[in-house]
Amino acid sequence: MIALLRRDLRLAVRAGGGFGLGLAFFLIVIVLVPFGVGPETEILTRIAPGILWVASLLAALLSLDRIFALDYEDGSLALLATSPLPLEGAALMKALAHWISTGLPLTIAAPALGFLLSLAPEAYGFLLMSLLIGTPALSMIGTFGAALTVGLRRGGLLLSLLVLPLYVPTLIFGAEAVRRGANGLDATGALVLLGAVTAGAFALLPFATAATLRINLR
Repeated sequence: MIALLRRDLRLAVRAGGGFGLGLAFFLIVIVLVPFGVGPETEILTRIAPGILWVASLLAALLSLDRIFALDYEDGSLALLATSPLPLEGAALMKALAHWISTGLPLTIAAPALGFLLSLAPEAYGFLLMSLLIGTPALSMIGTFGAALTVGLRRGGLLLSLLVLPLYVPTLIFGAEAVRRGANGLDATGALVLLGAVTAGAFALLPFATAATLRINLR
């Protein structure tokens, strides 16, 4: 499984569909927001938690269709399905590779970009913590969505329509944690619920992803 993880990370870096694309999109969205809503610090400070989380969610969405597409095209996915490696483990490694190449860079970059949105100083720690807890769920849910659309021509739009509703709980609890931190309130409840969503995704979705892949490969 470690070899599969390394392979997917190399492909993400070489293809430019993970780290570079997601991070560039994240930066562009954050830079454009002040031009759209105006430079008023009070407004930017109020909307910053939601904007940062929405931008992270959309940036993670960009590279989802590549999780299984390349393996399906060259036949590697069929070999994975018949190999001794459990398909559930392969799905887990795919999600982990997507998070390392997309979610982790977004998490690291978010506090720096929060400065552009006049994010309250008290919220930076909560922003980093919420993204560390929540972005793995985005990758795991996205992996499940990619399995649903594998083999479909131009399945990127369908993938977005399937995955975005499943992202809503992560978005709500993640943004709420940052918002509470910015207002000096207790954000423990939001972080716990966010962690519960991530834990539930990693407990259930590898099995659902593997079952979906087996159906699509028949």
